[in-house]
Amino acid sequence: MVRLSQRETVMIGGSTAEQELADLEPWPNPAPAIAADERRARLAQAQGLMTTEAMLIGAGASLRYFAGVGWNATERLVAMVLPKSGAPAMICPRFEEGSLNAALGIEASPRLWEEHESPYALTASVLAELGASTLAIDPALAFFMFDGLRQAAPEVAMETAAPVVDGCRMIKSPAELALMSQAKAMTLEVHRRAARILTAGVTTTQVRRFIDQAHRALGADDGSSFCAVQFGAASAYPHGLPGDQVLADGDLVLIDTGCRVQGYNSDITRTYVFGTATQEQARVWAVEKQAQAAAFAAVKPGVACEEIDAAARRVLAAEGFSADYDLPGLPHRTGHGIGLSIHEAPYLVRGDKTPLAPGMCFSNEPMIVIPGRFGVRLEDHFHVTEDGAAWFTQPQESLEKPFE
Repeated sequence: MVRLSQRETVMIGGSTAEQELADLEPWPNPAPAIAADERRARLAQAQGLMTTEAMLIGAGASLRYFAGVGWNATERLVAMVLPKSGAPAMICPRFEEGSLNAALGIEASPRLWEEHESPYALTASVLAELGASTLAIDPALAFFMFDGLRQAAPEVAMETAAPVVDGCRMIKSPAELALMSQAKAMTLEVHRRAARILTAGVTTTQVRRFIDQAHRALGADDGSSFCAVQFGAASAYPHGLPGDQVLADGDLVLIDTGCRVQGYNSDITRTYVFGTATQEQARVWAVEKQAQAAAFAAVKPGVACEEIDAAARRVLAAEGFSADYDLPGLPHRTGHGIGLSIHEAPYLVRGDKTPLAPGMCFSNEPMIVIPGRFGVRLEDHFHVTEDGAAWFTQPQESLEKPFE
């Protein structure tokens, strides 16, 4: 039992990693996969948004979104060419044809290249067959691939496909919300169990290893998609410090982790104290809680994304912290969009004037950093509704009660 106040205590520690892992099973009632009809609707929406005669989407999150192919980008071009009207073509190495057919979630004509051939010349020929003189390029495509394309098709005018990609991906469907809800519920359960294995002397590496194993046991795609465990002064660095830290009495514990379910991400942070909280830790935690709540309350359809960031900073300024990005205060944006990418447009940050709309999903994490001492970040995610916002996971109730 760890002392946190004279009135309330919470069980932190008291269990072993082996005990917690043995109790985990694959997630019951998993969310359904994205259906073929939904992918066809995504392609039609993209074609409606396109101002060019074709669009090219490379391997990565957007290819998974439109075509169901969950491959990471490599040095070999794998891409979908989507014309303004008609069916898409898939550019792919011939030796990957079987794997592509197994992964593909849409109807598309395969256009295959051998290892000694140029995929850019092949793509140029596809564009010529389509009569496409304008092409929108996946904003995540590697520069060397873009460069290869423009050299192979110098007559084709190229521009970014970001308005099309973001225009489709930023509004989540009910099926996407269900997959994200599952991922976030899984991660919150892992957080609860991680707190129970904390003991004096445990290392951040040991905790990260447990979190990854727990995500795998629950059925996440590939264990933890990321995991940051920070003790004591290391929590003052938003993304932590290199090397191991060893937990000691009185340390503030900040754990930020997530997983993927069918490609859709979770990303949750909890901050609490191993031992007795100081008055300073308790005060900063309370301000952080207030700032997170203010950001959530400011969410309404039509409100600019930057206003959510401003709402959190007004709370910090009223409590004596910087109203800007200086320290002590909030050094980064209040939140980011999330979906098939852990960070995706739009963003809750000054200068992003994108109006909020139902179906958009964001993190809410207005971290407070006290340089050289500690940091407090509470991170949960919400989706925009017709009249406000709805949490995916309930925020941390109190410093004394990290989990409900």
